[in-house]
Amino acid sequence: MSTTATVGALTLRPLDPRSDSELLHRWVTDPKAAFWMMQDAKLQDVEREYMAIAAAEHHDAFLGLHDGEPAFLMERYDPAHVELVGLYEPLPGDVGMHFLTAPSEIRIPGFTRAVITAVMAHLFEDPAARRVVVEPDVRNTAVHALNEAVGFVPEREIDKPEKKALLSFCTREQFERATGRSTRA
Repeated sequence: MSTTATVGALTLRPLDPRSDSELLHRWVTDPKAAFWMMQDAKLQDVEREYMAIAAAEHHDAFLGLHDGEPAFLMERYDPAHVELVGLYEPLPGDVGMHFLTAPSEIRIPGFTRAVITAVMAHLFEDPAARRVVVEPDVRNTAVHALNEAVGFVPEREIDKPEKKALLSFCTREQFERATGRSTRA
């Protein structure tokens, strides 16, 4: 997927809800993951959630690895069918995304930015992907800055059942301009 001199190798593999749910449970219930909205989730809740995603036609989850070790989570979804139905007018080639970095005692400068860049590059590896759509909580200013760094442009606030979200978009061209990375083969 991606390697940088300062961060190391970042790769993705399909998430296995049965074997990965203990790890995910630690991540999503950590105070750092407050905007993931699973703070009070039990292990069974996390496993059930990711089993449902694994079975879903329009939603996928991936475990991100840093130099071969679990370090982040990425979800890809079709916003015409999941998360944003009725909240905006999807275009052909829209792909939705969520990402979460694992809590860690070790700080690697630029790690989270490298993760979102690698996630975006992965999404744009699909030639059908024209635009990535995100809907983070309006209060999550840290992720807004990361989104902007990789080319996202906020469109407007939307009311989702669980939060007030900042609907933002990033085209392939915006990503390439913001990061200097080509997504074309």
